[in-house]
Amino acid sequence: MEKLISGIHQFRKQYWSDNRDLFQRLAEHGQSPDALFITCCDSRVVPSVFTQGQPGDLFIYRNIGNFVPPYSDGTLDGTGVGAAIEYAVDHLRVGDIIVCGHSDCGAMNALYKDRKAFAETPHITEWLKHGDGTLKVVEDNYPEKSKEERLAITAEENVLVQMENLRTYPVVRKAAQEGRLMVHAWFFEVGEGKVYGYSPEKGQYEPLHLEEE
Repeated sequence: MEKLISGIHQFRKQYWSDNRDLFQRLAEHGQSPDALFITCCDSRVVPSVFTQGQPGDLFIYRNIGNFVPPYSDGTLDGTGVGAAIEYAVDHLRVGDIIVCGHSDCGAMNALYKDRKAFAETPHITEWLKHGDGTLKVVEDNYPEKSKEERLAITAEENVLVQMENLRTYPVVRKAAQEGRLMVHAWFFEVGEGKVYGYSPEKGQYEPLHLEEE
């Protein structure tokens, strides 16, 4: 806690002081973010850092495994995710939605464990069910891969599965049809500090940044 409190004082002294006009503008006029950014809770994944964004740029929703449960007008499964999507698209009118996975994801590792291992944490057991679709994709398409290779593939394929789930939301389909919304699949390699975007035309992830000369 001491480290966090010290950081707050440092924030007030430097960052807030240098960006006082920005914060006052946001306070007076509200938010108008460019994108909804759906990513994992992992503490190593900080979108505002690797995009070098400012406060007000991103409407961020985080959960374990960056899962987007499919739309359901019955059970409202995954209501928190759905509410964030609907609010961002229909009220904030964001122009882009980004689903971003990352390397060495604990949730992807957990998908391959016996669910009995989480008997004392039932919320984790229930939440991991949202990764079953990803496991099926990997099982069907990469049967020859080793366990280590499958794990890396799972994290990348999971983002694409969540992208498809995202498109089941009526507000997303409507906004896309109106030409005011684009959806994107990103992947963050923690150790390399690189961000990759999925190209539907090429069927693969590609670097989003310019390579250093």
